[in-house]
Amino acid sequence: MKVAVIGLGYVGLPLALAIKKKVGCEVVGFDPNESKVKKITQGICPIEDQQAEEDLKIVSIKVSSSDEIIEGSDIYFVCVPTPVLDDYTPNLQPLINAIETIAKFLQRGQIVVVESTINPGVCDELIIPKLQELTGLKVLRDFNVAHCPERINPGDPKWNVYNIPRNVGATNMETTRFIADFYRKFIDAEINEMPDLKTVEATKIIENTFRDINIAFVNEIAKSFDILGIDIIAVIKGASNKPFAFLPHYPGCGVGGHCIPVDPYYLIDRAMKSGFEHKFLKLAREINNSMPNYTISHLVNALNEFSKPVSGTQIALLGLSYKPNVKDLRESPALKIKALLEKMKAKLVVFDPYFPELSTAESLEEALQDTFAIVLATAHDSFGILTAEYLKKFDIKVVIDGRNYLNKEEIKSVGIYYKGIGR
Repeated sequence: MKVAVIGLGYVGLPLALAIKKKVGCEVVGFDPNESKVKKITQGICPIEDQQAEEDLKIVSIKVSSSDEIIEGSDIYFVCVPTPVLDDYTPNLQPLINAIETIAKFLQRGQIVVVESTINPGVCDELIIPKLQELTGLKVLRDFNVAHCPERINPGDPKWNVYNIPRNVGATNMETTRFIADFYRKFIDAEINEMPDLKTVEATKIIENTFRDINIAFVNEIAKSFDILGIDIIAVIKGASNKPFAFLPHYPGCGVGGHCIPVDPYYLIDRAMKSGFEHKFLKLAREINNSMPNYTISHLVNALNEFSKPVSGTQIALLGLSYKPNVKDLRESPALKIKALLEKMKAKLVVFDPYFPELSTAESLEEALQDTFAIVLATAHDSFGILTAEYLKKFDIKVVIDGRNYLNKEEIKSVGIYYKGIGR
């Protein structure tokens, strides 16, 4: 058997390595990014994924930026990004490009498996018609399509491609069982067989929409508690000791990553085309999108206490990644905060240990030198050094903690202005 993986990013590369390592069949990878392909060929992992880094040391796969490498594959795995455009409508062009590439080589008896996150209906309404149009082949008679939504969590030391349960659905149950059994060969977790394509497409959307809605809820509560003078972290801690029916989520300066701030728009858009308006989902997106601006409003209020404007004041933005301890900028709210501070003409210093090439300071110490206020946008472990004593040493006057990561009481006790999100 020959397996092809189209897209060698956070989803595709771990998948390709896992199949080669556990199944042992011929595995090839295609990605138009020549730099990424070159690194993989040299045994260098181009993504922040500990498991993939380890696998790449012991597993070798054939990869290329030329699509001819996928010719003759029995199964094509599509692992390309599905972002949104500037107006928040779905951008399916990367997916369409991948399907057009596969269509050049698709033959009878082959299967296309989509791992990219898509809204309900994409397989039936876009992928299958496109493949039939470009190849002259007929689904079910000549080829089949399956969907197994990816569940990669970048930077997670526990959950990886080998141990996360998966859902599989396809054009018919025979294909569903075949692909599910294939996943079982390299995944040591439940592989759930779903009744059809549209149902399995909906699972990933609802998973991430659930997260987005709950984060929006605590973000709105944080805004309310700021006015009421209640510390939301203390409240969440108290509510969390209920042994049922409560799942803690935490507020912050924004929602990032490829999935949570993106996937709800796919469902919003598709439902709208069928005549249904997702008011709740749209409101959640609106709330979460407002958090970078809300964070900056705390900074403005803090500087007002010292009769200082943002313009011309040295402010250190700490963290660019969308989540702690990873090198990943996808949809990062820190980038929006950075743009706002630049627009307001702050004397901006930027530092993220994972992005030295994007930092204006070479170290945390340099970033804090002569800085009046800091905005913590990412809770990297290395920022745990920002104790009251440490901040006092650099004469920091204002701390805006966009991740509620630092010790509020300790920092306030030494006379530093501290403001978190909802505390």
